[in-house]
Amino acid sequence: MSTHIGAAPGEIAPVVLLPGDPLRAKWIADTFLTDARCYSQVRGMFGFTGTWRGNRVSVQGSGMGQPSAAIYVNELFRDYDVETIVRVGSCGALTETVGVRDVVLASGACTDSSMNTHRFGGYDYAPVADFGLLRRAHDAASAMPDVTTHVGLVFSSDSFYSPRPELTQRMAEHRVLAVEMEASALYTLAAAHDRRALAVCTVSDHIVTGEETTSAEREQSFPAMVEIALGAALDS
Repeated sequence: MSTHIGAAPGEIAPVVLLPGDPLRAKWIADTFLTDARCYSQVRGMFGFTGTWRGNRVSVQGSGMGQPSAAIYVNELFRDYDVETIVRVGSCGALTETVGVRDVVLASGACTDSSMNTHRFGGYDYAPVADFGLLRRAHDAASAMPDVTTHVGLVFSSDSFYSPRPELTQRMAEHRVLAVEMEASALYTLAAAHDRRALAVCTVSDHIVTGEETTSAEREQSFPAMVEIALGAALDS
């Protein structure tokens, strides 16, 4: 039993969807999973296991930001032998070619976090998605004619309210599609544990145009990214 999840051995499936918002975890379990059972409510961070098309799958809230997400990712890989984690979350578009409610498949993650600076002793490390998951996610998204999908880099920021917005603009100038807060840590830890990871994010707000969705929409909508994530992780 881990410190922050507290589930018993065997309660968590080999495939986990990882939303930051614990209420989005509950919505995913209620909407997509059959016979979903709550295995954790520690610190209000819900975790559920059920089935999707006959496959066991879990969904676990992770909180906001890389330090919080890293706690749950480490424990899922280390203590519960999880093989695959797919982040399903929101992001902010950095370029006008990406629209609100579009889906971004993060092929790699830039960051301003110091987590990898400490881990690699000052060397730059390029955290990337598992290619098999990325390819299957793209295939699943391509089968959805009403969903606009983009594949490319995201920026995993440690600051939701950045005091240096000009640095985010520099990311956009180097073809970074969107900003979010967890993918870099997820990809790094998946590599360290020799597991698979992918971030599938829906654009909830636009940094350039100012357009944004409501908190309720971010919590209980965006079904396409969940379908894409499930298809990538389980339809292999």
